[in-house]
Amino acid sequence: MGDNPDTLAQLLNILGSLATAVGELILWLGRLVFTNWLLIVWIAWWLWGVNWNKTWQVLARGAWVPVALLMVVTALVWSEMTQGAGFLWRFGEVCLVAAVTFFCGWLQGVFGWTPAEIDLEPPAGAAHDHAPH
Repeated sequence: MGDNPDTLAQLLNILGSLATAVGELILWLGRLVFTNWLLIVWIAWWLWGVNWNKTWQVLARGAWVPVALLMVVTALVWSEMTQGAGFLWRFGEVCLVAAVTFFCGWLQGVFGWTPAEIDLEPPAGAAHDHAPH
């Protein structure tokens, strides 16, 4: 690069265009996150907050029945609360959310992202430590 003023002006023009493009990208990503924050939280919870090794076992023992019933009831209530869309359309949307949730469980198993076990029960001897001797 020489001392040519045209080269410097061209470089500054390119850097200005780059800064504008990066700014537009950041704004676009911000709008995307803002409008879809609930879906992002939902996916993050089911991907990293739930131990799917245990969840699959519970579903296999019969917990899928209340899940399916809850899906049907949710679609019924939602279709009654909103005008214009029927039960089948809302049921399809509920099934899509369930499919995304189960996909998160599958993905967790593939990548081994099982969250750490958190024991909420106090230690066995801790309940008696408070009594006076």
